Amino acid sequence: MSSKNLISEMPVANRPRERLIHYGEGALSDQELLAIILRTGFKEKNVMHLSLQFLNHFGSLYELKVASLEELQEIKGVGLVKAVEIKAVIELGMRLAKANQVKLGRVTSSMEIGQMMIEELKDLRQEHLMALYLNTKNEMIKKETLFIGSLNQSIAHPREIFRSAVKYSAARIILVHNHPSGDTYPSKNDIEFTKRVVECGELMGIELLDHLIIGHQSYCSLKELHVI
Repeated sequence: MSSKNLISEMPVANRPRERLIHYGEGALSDQELLAIILRTGFKEKNVMHLSLQFLNHFGSLYELKVASLEELQEIKGVGLVKAVEIKAVIELGMRLAKANQVKLGRVTSSMEIGQMMIEELKDLRQEHLMALYLNTKNEMIKKETLFIGSLNQSIAHPREIFRSAVKYSAARIILVHNHPSGDTYPSKNDIEFTKRVVECGELMGIELLDHLIIGHQSYCSLKELHVI
């Protein structure tokens, strides 16, 4: 195989993989995205030339989408393996386009969440901080364990909470953590941490609805204590 048939052998400015890493997938052309999927060209054409030939041959992405395995193999340098990979990527893309965000149920009250989380956290021997991410309809779209350990450790930082909130397009958050001792009364660190999260949420436009402390058989709502 001649040089520059592999993406890794192209000049850096022409490498679609590196461009995706640095600028994001939205910055890449159809030709570059297809070149990443194809990976290699052949003796007469490097992979960028091959991907351009693909697009010119089919004329549009729609025609490429509906092409059969046999039609894909009409392109010189494309065998059955490459054709199968392209069909698989196209099908996955179509399924992703139809996919909806998973919803884990609508949150109606802190009591509901408290009772649910008692069963999940009551027997843990270490503190676990969890975030429940909600959409604008108060439907839970993600439940995530963020930290394991005391909230007075520097690792427990609000930025981790809001990084995930942005990732999941959450409108509201409920924090939950357990006290292995069973005592649900909030510590000074619990209160200070909660206030920091509230302040960060106000800046980002993401509301902290409540912070629940879970014991062995009961829970405490910092909202009900007017910390939030």
